Amino acid sequence: MQTQARTRAALRFQAFPSFANRAPLPFVISFPPTRRRVRVRCSAASDGGSIGGNPQQQVQQRKAYPFDAIEPRWQRYWEENRTFRTPDEVDTSKPKCYILDMFPYPSGAGLHVGHPLGYTATDILSRYKRMKGFNVLHPMGWDAFGLPAEQYAIETGTHPKVTTKRNIERFRSQLKSLGFSYDWDREFSTTEPEYYKWTQWIFLQLFKKGLAYQAEIPVNWCPALGTVLANEEVVNGVSERGGHPVVRKPMRQWILKITAYADRLLEDLDDLDWPESIKEMQRNWIGRSEGAELEFGVVDSQGYEQGLKLSVYTTRPDTIFGATFIVVAPEHPLLSSLTTEAQHEKVEHYRELASKKSDLERTDLQKAKTGVFSGSYAMNPATRETIPIWIADYVLGSYGTGAIMAVPAHDSRDYEFALKYDIPIIRVVSHTDRSDDDSEPYVDDGIMINSSNSLSGLNINGLSCKDAASKVIAWLESTGHGIKKVNYKLRDWLFARQRYWGEPFPVVYLDDSGEVVPLQENELPLVLPDLDDFNPTGTGEPPLAKATSWVKTVDPVSGRHARRETNTMPQWAGSCWYYLRFMDPKNPTALVGKDKERYWSPVDIYVGGAEHSVLHLLYARFWHKVLYDIGVVSTKEPFQCLINQGLILGEIEYTAFRDQEGRLVSADSVGITDNHFQERIPAEKVMKVGDFYVIKDNPSIRLVARAYKMSKSRGNVINPDDVVSEYGADSLRLYEMFMGPLRDSKTWSTGGIEGVHRFLARTWRLIVGPPLPDGSYNCGTIATDDEPTLDQLRSLHRCIAKVSEEIQETRFNTGISAMMEFVNAAYKWDKHPKSILEPFVLLLSPFAPHMAEELWSRMGHQESLAYEQFPEAESEFLKDSSIVLPVQINGKTRGTILVDEACSEDDAFRLASEDEKLSKYISERMIKKRIYVPGRILNVILDHHKVSS
Repeated sequence: MQTQARTRAALRFQAFPSFANRAPLPFVISFPPTRRRVRVRCSAASDGGSIGGNPQQQVQQRKAYPFDAIEPRWQRYWEENRTFRTPDEVDTSKPKCYILDMFPYPSGAGLHVGHPLGYTATDILSRYKRMKGFNVLHPMGWDAFGLPAEQYAIETGTHPKVTTKRNIERFRSQLKSLGFSYDWDREFSTTEPEYYKWTQWIFLQLFKKGLAYQAEIPVNWCPALGTVLANEEVVNGVSERGGHPVVRKPMRQWILKITAYADRLLEDLDDLDWPESIKEMQRNWIGRSEGAELEFGVVDSQGYEQGLKLSVYTTRPDTIFGATFIVVAPEHPLLSSLTTEAQHEKVEHYRELASKKSDLERTDLQKAKTGVFSGSYAMNPATRETIPIWIADYVLGSYGTGAIMAVPAHDSRDYEFALKYDIPIIRVVSHTDRSDDDSEPYVDDGIMINSSNSLSGLNINGLSCKDAASKVIAWLESTGHGIKKVNYKLRDWLFARQRYWGEPFPVVYLDDSGEVVPLQENELPLVLPDLDDFNPTGTGEPPLAKATSWVKTVDPVSGRHARRETNTMPQWAGSCWYYLRFMDPKNPTALVGKDKERYWSPVDIYVGGAEHSVLHLLYARFWHKVLYDIGVVSTKEPFQCLINQGLILGEIEYTAFRDQEGRLVSADSVGITDNHFQERIPAEKVMKVGDFYVIKDNPSIRLVARAYKMSKSRGNVINPDDVVSEYGADSLRLYEMFMGPLRDSKTWSTGGIEGVHRFLARTWRLIVGPPLPDGSYNCGTIATDDEPTLDQLRSLHRCIAKVSEEIQETRFNTGISAMMEFVNAAYKWDKHPKSILEPFVLLLSPFAPHMAEELWSRMGHQESLAYEQFPEAESEFLKDSSIVLPVQINGKTRGTILVDEACSEDDAFRLASEDEKLSKYISERMIKKRIYVPGRILNVILDHHKVSS
């Protein structure tokens, strides 16, 4: 028999081996949720200061388990006791783990069930790390400046700070209802002057380093919204929000010189534990390339020089002999000089059309190429031939020089353009492994052909592309036609918005000279003034221009009259550095204390949507590197590990088709051009046949089954408040983790949440026991003080090992499967030792914290389990050491049983008695003695003189 000491030893916290990943097992529960009335009688503690309090007895509608009484009680306990507060001063000898959710924007719509997916994952990790002895920083705050709040203010006349406060309260309430273990003492909003004081301070440091400057550049101007929009906020020439027309317009703007950090932003990606796809997106966005910048002399149609030089950048200088035309961007500064009088009207019309497109639209490879001839030509310095200069919007004024040499034989965009406008195509690179094919552009490397001219003195025929490029660059530099150049797709960051609801710029302009003067740091924060009228001015001036008494000021240093900047910072500003403020949120004298920053940096785990993978992360990395250079932070990168959670889509929608006569038509026979009516079919009228969904009453009619992203317009948004009311927060948390891998997109299913809800109910009854006749439950548990059997220890420790590994690898769905397997096994046990159930409750706690706290309390513990040590698996109980043991009755072998090689005599006899074949020999007979040779044989000697055969 196991001794009590051995039992305790089996539960020691030791290292555990790693297990291979395993798919979740199907979980079938035969107990439907009951709907009788239940009385919640008690909790484990009897006084108000201990866990659970002493709730009043109440009669309520019976649920599968009393989550509606348990969850609010524990949420109150955590809040009143500040259970998850990370002290300002921590024991720095302990390891730390900083786990962060991407800064949420508190919209008026509140949360839908897709939002808690990432929040639940970070909460599981945070709870696990606390129980592993880490100091955990897990904060929450609000990215609350920006256009949505301002637009709502314009539409309703409500000040943005009023709606922002209301939205934050709504979000906070919903997050607390889900039991997330945030340190709410560190909560802040980007709209608080105490916070944006330091956003303004960072801007001043950028200004002092020459990284913040002003320039007149073409921007996406939306007259209806009265503001500049980022490229990502413009879709098909209209604003993403509201669908208002957007035009390209030159405006003087604040710009941050992120390009100065392009190489470091690129190089330091290699050391980050991020998804490779996200790192590749950032590499492509930065777009470092090596090539040449060369000059083409502008000439007229007769080849006479016009006194203009047109600079182009190319990554393929080896193809210079194949350049048959030049393309300049519609916003190129020399365009008016390049345009002839005959082409003026066409060029101006084209420029106007191009101004209504965003950069993303213009560079979309799938869009048909358009352009217009300028009327001018250029001299190709290598061929000494004149080539036409065209204007086309697939070339951007913000990239390179705003002009390219077009080589249609070896570039797909140029090829498409040349075919459309009947421009010569000259192949200058030959395939090395197959015959030339002129029906499509050849964009790979090869051997140079048609690349020699005696007048220019350049001959690269027969060279590889790489060697040819080097020779062309040397020739360009020696002849004065060009230089070697490194270029980037990355553009400097447009950092001004013509909005009210944003951080004010901490600068003034002197009235007499227009000079920009930064505020002194002791003048911060420059507080945003209150305005009653947030509407756009209609002139391009921001709404802040209406705050005349605020705009007119005096430079405190010189005493000269001045005016304030009326643009505000973009919403990105506050979210670029918030992770640092969470480390030291109340510090009045510094952005973050040096000691706290050194301890908590970098963020160990950062979880959020992939839609922020380029801009937010790139901007935050840029600011962090600037702060590193000036000694504010100690790490080169802000976020060490990045996890992108998938989407939760709405429930599957089933669509049927009817023809013009109203007859149902099978989806597989509906053509793209057919004129049919669509009809939504309720899920209860649908069944699956093979790989298809059909109408139950008419299986010949196939349906289209598709899940969509949750949105108000589709009416498929699931409110988490409704789910919590019906099933409880623990069920919602558990279901979102059980749906599938964290990083994958998944489809919501009400039937699915019912399954995990039944699992929690089974867990509750396994430990608390069945309900009493009146529907209430015992105050304690049915756990016993019995010694655990070897089978129970093995079940527990296998579960510990699996759950531990899956939490660390964020494979939460398979971790939940392991707990389901444990509960299934435990239901077969006659007794349930406390020494087995307690560790299981600790395993469950990161996933279903409310239930786990209640069970822990009922087991007699007076403190929260939040900081209990997480169980670790004993290797001796993980070995697969089963053997086949022969069983004899009165010396004659009657069968075999499967046992562990260290199985005790009592356990072996119990297994034999439970065996269907052997039990008939043993039951109801007087046993004289047992002979047991471990690992060899079990012989049961009966005092009966005859044993039936």
